[in-house]
Amino acid sequence: MTIRKIAIIGGGTSGWLAANHLGRVLQGGSELSITLIESPDIPIIGVGEGTVPSIRKSLQSFGISESEFIRACDVTFKQSIKFVNWLDKARHGKDNFYHHLFDIINLQGVDTVSAWLVEKQGDFADYVSPQHLVCEAAKAPKLITTPEYAGVLGYAYHLNAAKFAKLLAKNAIEKFNVEHIFSTVQDVRLGDDGAISSLQTEQGTLSFDFYIDCSGFESILLAKALKVPFISKAHQLFIDTALVAQIPTQPTDIIPPYTQATAHQAGWIWDIALTQRRGTGFVYSSAHMAQSEVERKFDHYLGGKLADVPHRKIPMTVGHRQQFWVKNCVALGLAQGFLEPIEATSILLTDFSARFLAERFPANIDDVDYLAKRFNDTVGYAWERVVEFAKLHYCLSDRTDSAFWLDNQRQETIPEGLKQRLELWKSYSPIAEDFPSKFEVFNLDNYLYVLYGMKYQTNLRGGSSATQASLNMYMNKMSKVKQQMLDGLPEHRELLDKICIYGLQSI
Repeated sequence: MTIRKIAIIGGGTSGWLAANHLGRVLQGGSELSITLIESPDIPIIGVGEGTVPSIRKSLQSFGISESEFIRACDVTFKQSIKFVNWLDKARHGKDNFYHHLFDIINLQGVDTVSAWLVEKQGDFADYVSPQHLVCEAAKAPKLITTPEYAGVLGYAYHLNAAKFAKLLAKNAIEKFNVEHIFSTVQDVRLGDDGAISSLQTEQGTLSFDFYIDCSGFESILLAKALKVPFISKAHQLFIDTALVAQIPTQPTDIIPPYTQATAHQAGWIWDIALTQRRGTGFVYSSAHMAQSEVERKFDHYLGGKLADVPHRKIPMTVGHRQQFWVKNCVALGLAQGFLEPIEATSILLTDFSARFLAERFPANIDDVDYLAKRFNDTVGYAWERVVEFAKLHYCLSDRTDSAFWLDNQRQETIPEGLKQRLELWKSYSPIAEDFPSKFEVFNLDNYLYVLYGMKYQTNLRGGSSATQASLNMYMNKMSKVKQQMLDGLPEHRELLDKICIYGLQSI
């Protein structure tokens, strides 16, 4: 049977990302229809304000103007995640920090990683990229004359999640003819073969050939109707709750071009600056900190403003479904699973999964079994790698001031694959071959910035292959590039203001 009617259950970022990816790839066929069913009674979570650089490729492929996106969604540029106090304060200083930059490490033919490991000359990120200084100077990653989606340096975005969902919806409806229905799904009916046959909604019975579950934590299709079990990762990642608040800002306030993640005794605090406010969240392990202590510490971080601003508590179930595609149903977004918001993993996995689904979408029901296995294997691999990368930030910490940090360092809480690689990296610095799959969601550069930002000890067996002459040339060139960027790149807020007035050059 040919698949002609596709239903997406749930809106928000995941639902509308799916609609755009599918619309872009599939809407060339006039007989195929995509319908998104969104409940007017269920609010979206809407706190995912950070993204990763790969989102630029998706937005450009949807035909969305970067200038329009920046204006519509209170966007700021994200060039890094600045991790503050993830290391012991007594050993590394109060407010110690490192940057996980988005600039790709360009070795320029010089083995600078091994050279840094031998000489330990200052901060690793500052040694291999000019972006460290650019971030600290609150500069933008591009010029007003730089074309849309191109950059002088690598970047992602901070955004208003609710406005982002609306922009994606507008684009999917207008460009890809996605039908939008406001209705609550009351029941899911299965056929004799165990596949979904129809949905009972407020508007009556609706039948489709294929269903995409973007219904959030409830997962009304994959979890409730198809009974797919949940695999908890709470034994490896302890964060299970967030207290979130939005803080108004002034038009003259400096906008940091990075997400700040400040560690505390039972987790960390995110701090994301948009054009008109800051989005903040105190994420923590409820097993390691009482609610009263959470509120006291968060209020202190916000300068005593917690009672003056709207805030809410969000419980997090950490883990993912055992399968992501069963019969004629695929889950995306929170319906697929969730990890804590470190490294913007939620939107990363949603965008990755939606793109992968769209580019290998079944033409016929007969194709489903093979494609489902491939999807489950690939997305399952991505989840494993994301869990490992998230855990990396905790198990490398040398903090001993609380049970939370000590528990994170226990060997039995570290995924086996990560343990094996960390053992290897005691004697060898990471190389691209350590990340063999083309479906890696975090690669060599990501690991280098975190490993050596957190002072991981690699005792190279062979020393460095870089000659002193080549290193001197590299350092001189890097020094010049840093100064050129500090002199030439505009202030972050200045560029955002110009984009709102003039726009960027369209490609």
